[in-house]
Amino acid sequence: MRSLTLVLLLALPLGAQGPKKRLLFIGQSAGFTHDSISHGMATIARLGRESGLFDVTLRTDVTLLTKKPLRGNARNLDSFDALFFYTTGELPLDASQKADLLAFIREDGKGLLGTHSATDTFYQWPEYGELIGGWFDGHPWHQAVRVKVEDRTFPATRHFPSSFEVTDEIYQFKNWSRDRVRVLMSLDNSSIDVNKPGVKRADKDFAVAWTRNYGKGKVFYCSLGHRDAVWDTPDIQKMWLEAIRWVLE
Repeated sequence: MRSLTLVLLLALPLGAQGPKKRLLFIGQSAGFTHDSISHGMATIARLGRESGLFDVTLRTDVTLLTKKPLRGNARNLDSFDALFFYTTGELPLDASQKADLLAFIREDGKGLLGTHSATDTFYQWPEYGELIGGWFDGHPWHQAVRVKVEDRTFPATRHFPSSFEVTDEIYQFKNWSRDRVRVLMSLDNSSIDVNKPGVKRADKDFAVAWTRNYGKGKVFYCSLGHRDAVWDTPDIQKMWLEAIRWVLE
């Protein structure tokens, strides 16, 4: 009977072996507003629905980023398994919400995914910079670039070739170091002008995607996503699906 049960479970589609996980996508801007936020939100919601792996709650406010009970039994952080940020600026979180968000990752072992301007967020909150891995420090390039896939053993990047070309707004970072993150993808500097005005990193090291552990939790970040066309790229969609699967494990 146990063998039969195992066979039946393995035959079930992805996400059907137990309750689906829940992802809270925050698409709020307190700074520059990206036109592609809505497209990114719709893409992640569709990936969750089609894969059967997770349900997505889409919000353009930060009300649910708390462990306090909410009016009308609304879901709070305790109802979710991971967060996805496409955000900018100093979002209106109070001290209690900030503590709850950090605890959600660090103590509860939940996940955080950030795209593009998630690193252009909370400059006045040092713990967030540590959590996400660094901060945006300008985008010297908005052009076709070549991306090196440095780590093809990681679930979210192993389907990529060793390098690929993409046209997008390309970030550089401050308060960022390879010593604190696992770099998955970076710019191929032969495809850019490293001496262009606005380039600030003396080491000419421009990461594109990375992961890190934060206490018991997991963090995944990728700087791509300024343009709708990037979200429509099948390899990028697969990257996000596998990254979400990874943080939910």
